[in-house]
Order: sequence, then C-alpha cells, then structure tokens
Amino acid sequence: MELTHYSDYAVRLVNSEEPGRGTDSLTTVDAVRELFGGNASAARRATDADVTRFRSVRARLRAVFEAADSGEETLAVDLLNSLLLEFPVSPQISGHDYRDDDGRPLWHMHLADHPSNATAGYAAIASMGLAFHLTEHGVDRLGLCEASPCRNAYLDTSTNRSRRYCSDRCATRANVAAYRARKREEREEPRDDRSRSTGRTADSAQSR
Repeated sequence: MELTHYSDYAVRLVNSEEPGRGTDSLTTVDAVRELFGGNASAARRATDADVTRFRSVRARLRAVFEAADSGEETLAVDLLNSLLLEFPVSPQISGHDYRDDDGRPLWHMHLADHPSNATAGYAAIASMGLAFHLTEHGVDRLGLCEASPCRNAYLDTSTNRSRRYCSDRCATRANVAAYRARKREEREEPRDDRSRSTGRTADSAQSR
C-alpha cells in the first residue's frame, strides 16, 4: 500500500463539515466510525467522547488546507508538523492482502492502529498520510474547492496541477454559473454605450 493513500483520511475528515453551507455530518459516534471506512477494528474503539475530539482535529487539518490553498507553504507545513508531533504514528511492515505469484507476502509499510484511542489513531494516520502526499507531490497539491459556497478539501493529482474543484459536479456547476454570468453581462450592456453607438451611426448617416 502506498503511504500517500492515507491522505484520504484527512480529506474525509475535513469534508465532514461544509462551513459555507452550514452543515456538519460529524455529530454522532456512528459518523465517526464511518470515517474509518473498512478499518472496522479501529472504528469499534470510537466512543461518544471522540465526536468532540475529531472535530478539533478536523479544524486543524482544515487549517493546513487553507494555508496551502492561500500559498502559505511554510504555515501549512508548520501546522501539519504540529499534528505529527502530537499524534505520532506506529509504522509496521505488513504483508496482508498482498501476495506474489508464488503466494508469498509482498512486504510493505503499513501504519498500525494507535493503541490509545480512536481520535489519536485517526489523527496520526491522517496527518502522516497528508505529510507523505505533501512531500511527494508538493504543498500546492492541497486545495479547497473554488465552486462557492463549497469549500471542500481535495488533493490535486492532475498532471499539470490544474485542479480547482473537489468534484466533477462542482466543476460543472461553476462552469454553468460562469456562462450564465457572461450572458447576463451581455444583456445588461450599459445604455450609454448603446446610445453612443447609435449616435455615431446617426452622425455618419448625416455626413453622407
């Protein structure tokens, strides 16, 4: 498993809240458990107390994306480093689910579940995954969706670093909005411009 895969943990947590729309899906322990995806053993350790703790980590991870999106690379790195220091990972060599043609394990690095609590484990994996992605691909690969009011986090994996939206849906919505805005501007051409255009035409006709 590529360690950058763990960066998805950070994106999932950050996007559990949409500040621009005033929505927050992280309100119950079941919502916390859903964030773990297929990691059922780690999800089972979550308790009601983790809801508040997860929200705190979420705010700090969003701050990393906000700094990166604003071009403040050093700030983004500093914020992420503070999370890495507070929530250290437990790396292990693993061979689960990966076998070669002869049935032997394909050994790879794996981030083990944190023995402390669900929040510490999730925060450690999310922070380390984001750190791997940042150092492998660059700070500018961390972004926030530009399709207002959406401000979901995303990881830009495009070949030319051109991603601006969190999803195809938001990209389509933004393009439609831009098209409608252009059409509206064309319809609302200032009257004085039209008058000047009409006046020039009349003057030309009289001179002839």
